[in-house]
Amino acid sequence: MSDQASGSSVLARVFAVIESRRGGDAKKSHVAKLFAKGRQKIAQKVGEEAVETVIAAAADDRRGVVSESSDLLFHLMVLWADCGVEPDEIYAELARREGMSGLIEKKQRRKFKQDME
Repeated sequence: MSDQASGSSVLARVFAVIESRRGGDAKKSHVAKLFAKGRQKIAQKVGEEAVETVIAAAADDRRGVVSESSDLLFHLMVLWADCGVEPDEIYAELARREGMSGLIEKKQRRKFKQDME
């Protein structure tokens, strides 16, 4: 894999483009159009792409999973931008969870949510 297509660098570049589309012309930019329609529409789009990814996986469609996952990740990044979440925050959270048992991590999240209530 080339440096151009590797991991977080491509995500950072795409996120920068997404951020640059905020307030742009909705007639010329899909992302600007999503921002203009608001968070509910963006979240709906994320849900649609998630369903399409799951359908491709259930159909054992590897190319479909790659394509739909790309759409899902893109629209998720639009949602992050709309929520004011930076990719580095996601990377930090993933790094925090790295090497941790999923069962332990889930228990910690549950306790955190209870403490917040």
